[in-house]
Amino acid sequence: MSQTTRSATACRFSPSPAFLRRVFGEMLAAYGPQGWWPGDTPFEVAVGAVLTQNTAWSNVEQAIQGLRDAGMLAPVPIVAATHERLAASIRPAGYFNVKAERLRALCRFWLDAGEETGLAGMETVSLRHALLGVHGVGPETADDILLYAFERPVFVIDAYTRRFFGRLGLGGADQSYENLRCGVERALGADVLAFNELHALIVRHAKEACRKRPLCVLCCLRGCCAVQPSNGSFQSSSGM
Repeated sequence: MSQTTRSATACRFSPSPAFLRRVFGEMLAAYGPQGWWPGDTPFEVAVGAVLTQNTAWSNVEQAIQGLRDAGMLAPVPIVAATHERLAASIRPAGYFNVKAERLRALCRFWLDAGEETGLAGMETVSLRHALLGVHGVGPETADDILLYAFERPVFVIDAYTRRFFGRLGLGGADQSYENLRCGVERALGADVLAFNELHALIVRHAKEACRKRPLCVLCCLRGCCAVQPSNGSFQSSSGM
């Protein structure tokens, strides 16, 4: 499978391509295109991927604006800034001391690799491996950068996605990140646009309806979801 990051034969998560496409289509009809990822450049997208760890996107927007206002929304100024100045600029994102170090590590990596041009020239597997070697960059952050900054066909798995797949009866909680990711990639093929939009729609759906306590009356997927309300609790549907 070209341009993927793991052999399909290693996947133990096998959602039906037709079912996944149906779910995708129904969410797209309900919510419309999400226009992800907000960012003017690949570098800004990568910065946002680091800053969004454990915080809301509205806070990330404030932090990015803080970097812009301080003249630091570029790798060289971030590396050159004192820890105190950098942390103060990204304070709205929370965990600002930790994220300042992670952001500095990302920028050193960005510069050492030849910035956007150098990184864009790397094959997907190599780029993912390199990103995972950066301090503070885990699989979700690396895949955010791959998909949204460099438009590589890599699907992003987050907590919303695990919950979403579980409630659709596909499993998820007991699956590794890599199994979930490559299962979706195998089901949908190397489709950057589909991966981009599906991940964004899952996040939107998780906030609108598929919350920790699901609001099933608002759910656009009631016809294909394995979870149904019953006397205040939730149980598997025999119609799945």
